[in-house]
Amino acid sequence: MRRLPLLMLLLPAAAHAGDITFYRCTDASGALTIQNMPCPKGMQQTTKVMQAVAAPPPMLAPLPALPAPPAAPAALAAQTAPTTPVAPLPVEKPTPVALPALFLCKGRGIDDYLSETADPPSRCVPMRVVGLDGNPAKGAGEACEVQRDTCTAVDPTQLCSTWQQRVHDAEAAARFTSLAQPDALARYQRLQALWNASDCAAQKP
Repeated sequence: MRRLPLLMLLLPAAAHAGDITFYRCTDASGALTIQNMPCPKGMQQTTKVMQAVAAPPPMLAPLPALPAPPAAPAALAAQTAPTTPVAPLPVEKPTPVALPALFLCKGRGIDDYLSETADPPSRCVPMRVVGLDGNPAKGAGEACEVQRDTCTAVDPTQLCSTWQQRVHDAEAAARFTSLAQPDALARYQRLQALWNASDCAAQKP
């Protein structure tokens, strides 16, 4: 078998996209040459068109692996760790207290009044002083009669309503007689505080 010389011109490394024409040149002795330009005169020429393949882009070097994040300090981890919600402590309401007992007191020459004690202080009622002849104009000195009021306990079933009325009366006295009785306001404030903290006030709607 006769060996045919083969000559092929290499293409540039960076080929452009598009068609490429190859020329097959055969001389008189039958030697075959393949090239990318037309054959010289006197040689038999055939052509073949091929599609050029663009050179692939160069491969990028792999990125280095990222370092692992540093471990969080124990104190910081404890702060960021989820915590169990704590239920709020119940608010304790003050326990209502019983109001002091009341006594209805009566005295000679005065209106009935309420007292928190069954034995109120005695009273000294002024007496009329006259002269030796019985003439009041000639009376000398002063005299009084010591009197003790008699007091009766208020019915326990009426204690709440009686206390409430007593607070209202003290409020009225503080509003209208505060100039004549400077201690009226202090008395009303004390009675109102006792009522607000009492079991009687807790029973009201």
